Amino acid sequence: MSEAPSTAPVCYRHPSRETYIRCTRCDRPICPDCMNEASVGHQCPECVAEGKRTQRQARTAFGGSIAGRAGYVTRGLIAVNVLVMILSAIVGGSRAIAGAGGWFGLMGSETEVTRWASVLGYASYVTGGEPHGIAAGEWWRLFTAMFVHYGALHLLLNMMLLWQLGRYLEEKLGPLRFAALYLLAGIGGNVAAYIFSAPNAPAAGASTSVFGLVLAMIVVNRRLRLDITQLIPLLVVNLIFTFSIDNISVAGHLGGLVIGGVVAWVLAYAPLKRRTQIQAVGCAAVLAVLLIATVMRTAALLG
Repeated sequence: MSEAPSTAPVCYRHPSRETYIRCTRCDRPICPDCMNEASVGHQCPECVAEGKRTQRQARTAFGGSIAGRAGYVTRGLIAVNVLVMILSAIVGGSRAIAGAGGWFGLMGSETEVTRWASVLGYASYVTGGEPHGIAAGEWWRLFTAMFVHYGALHLLLNMMLLWQLGRYLEEKLGPLRFAALYLLAGIGGNVAAYIFSAPNAPAAGASTSVFGLVLAMIVVNRRLRLDITQLIPLLVVNLIFTFSIDNISVAGHLGGLVIGGVVAWVLAYAPLKRRTQIQAVGCAAVLAVLLIATVMRTAALLG
């Protein structure tokens, strides 16, 4: 006498497996290999995947990704600065690191790397030579100058501040917004150095960006209603340092400070409705103003 066929339900993904477990979302039978723990009962793989697609991604208070907590952008920026310093030392020798004068002999000398990448308005490298600089079409200097340094001490001071301020701001803003803040502050400081410094005076360093981060941290903490009393002395000390030490680009530091503050205000105070679009337009507007100012300075130098 043959056995009656089983009427037990089978897993919808494995028809050969009987099961009495069902997905709490779609009610389909699922075997132990297919079930996923849920807050209530179990769910099938398809319902888990659908939940991940429809789940709202966690964001910071300013709309950024929480991936900023890992500090990848800050670490990456430090790595780029260090690698450029190594390249400068390879090209220029040990005096590119220290011993070339300035800051009690701890500043490094100029190298082909710093010469090519620094902010330079319009000047020749040698008397009677071909003019170089931003006015000569070398616009990349407005970007590259924030990654080159005159010696290891110059690099160390900037990287220490970048590590301290950058991780905090990247966590609060998210990686993309923090990167925009850093780069715009750096470009803003370099544009200011181009406009307000002598055409033959080179300037370089991450200080333009770092100064922007100092004011940005104050703006962000004010928006979050956090205490800023410990940040004011940091700003004052850096300003005193800027005005009291020789061979420092005052225009570059102040330009980075102002632009960093403006960009931080755009990011922190953009209204919640259409916040990302407003932040993007605001950052683009700042960049456009800097480009217009650069064009006007170039016309003045060549006119």
